[in-house]
Amino acid sequence: MEFPVGRQLFYQEIQQPDEQICLERAALYLAKEEYPLLDVEEYINALDTMASEVQERLPQEAYPLKILQAVNQYLYKDLGFKGNTTEYYDPRNSFLNDVIDRRTGIPITLSLVYLAIARRIDFPMIGIGMPGHFIIRPTVGEMEVFVDPFHQGEILFPQDCRDRLSKIFDRPVELRPELLEPITSRQFLARMLTNLKVIYANQANLEKTLAATERILLLFPQAALELRDRGLLYYRLSRITEARQDFEDYLTQFPAAEDAPAIQQLLDSLGEN
Repeated sequence: MEFPVGRQLFYQEIQQPDEQICLERAALYLAKEEYPLLDVEEYINALDTMASEVQERLPQEAYPLKILQAVNQYLYKDLGFKGNTTEYYDPRNSFLNDVIDRRTGIPITLSLVYLAIARRIDFPMIGIGMPGHFIIRPTVGEMEVFVDPFHQGEILFPQDCRDRLSKIFDRPVELRPELLEPITSRQFLARMLTNLKVIYANQANLEKTLAATERILLLFPQAALELRDRGLLYYRLSRITEARQDFEDYLTQFPAAEDAPAIQQLLDSLGEN
């Protein structure tokens, strides 16, 4: 099967060691599968330009908080970036080119824009994949502050993160250390794809749900639930040979899975065809 150019470029990008993966480039390759004519370099250049303009606005005494204030002023006041609170599940919020063009997105894609600019001005930051939300954190010195790109770059302390999680889940949340652990580049991209997978599944768009699942498996080939889900999607799309292979692999690797009997039953039904 001949994969789209975007898929091929994405695969090439993620073959590098995790720390060498360019997140914004990989994200644009994801978008190129949705928009085949997308000019990736145009958007890389747009991020370069943003970073250059931020650099010009940095104060002479570039303390970390002053740098964050300068980035916030530029992104949210000058350019008007904002979190999309009215159409949160619009798939365009998950495509970096759309986020740059429309200046609106969801927490993880706005974080990606922020991270891309920070890296270009030599201000190291990392992504924090909290459950239900995504924030970022400077890795300068001993700072323990966080930035919420979805909420205009609001500066947060650990207590604020706990309060935000409690509000999201509508109950008190214990802020365990693992909830504020940084995520890898592959985990970052998988989370973006999982957002798309859920959106397309809710729209009953099987082909696009499958495309998201396939790319998650490029990142994490041993992801049990993704392997199962891909088999189920193949099954629903009448791609029986691929479905059978995924079901067999799933049962071989995870014979004690709770849903193993149901998958075995599906596999048996395929064998009778």
